[in-house]
Amino acid sequence: MWLKVPLIIFIFWFETLLFAAEAGMPQLDSKYWFSQSFWLILIFLALYLSLSKFFIPKIKNNLDDREKKIKDNLDEAKELSELADKKNLDYEKEISNAKKEVIKIITDSKKQLDKNIAQKKEKFEKELEKEIKKAEQEVIDLKKMSGQSINSIAEEISSKIIENITGDKLNDSSIKAAVNEVSKNKIGKYL
Repeated sequence: MWLKVPLIIFIFWFETLLFAAEAGMPQLDSKYWFSQSFWLILIFLALYLSLSKFFIPKIKNNLDDREKKIKDNLDEAKELSELADKKNLDYEKEISNAKKEVIKIITDSKKQLDKNIAQKKEKFEKELEKEIKKAEQEVIDLKKMSGQSINSIAEEISSKIIENITGDKLNDSSIKAAVNEVSKNKIGKYL
């Protein structure tokens, strides 16, 4: 680039009789070339120095800060993702433990309930057996009492029937013996 600038200056300086210079264009007039070159070099040097010393470092710092922030954000996102994965695993582990505990509680409750039912069933069966024995005893007692009641009723009825038919009153012991003998043969089948 530095070689082109002197070459251009030389060409413009060497050609003094250009049409534009004669037509009134001062940029092409060779007497203004030195001042134009001076200001051109000064302005481009000032632009180069200001860009290289002020603007480009600020832009570079901004880009570096942005890259650092992006990297920090990505690192933080990765850490948060790992933390979320860890929390998710802990959550799944807690759910699994809770399910196991619920199953254990249900199993224990079922066993306890089955045990209570078996105990109550056994108690109920014992009470039922007692009640059945008691009812059987009552039935046996009732049979005995009913047999005696039937005999006494039969004796009274027989006595009254014989008295009404014959007009004589028979001996209570003979009626009793006859009713007992018939009742042994006949009532035994039914009671």
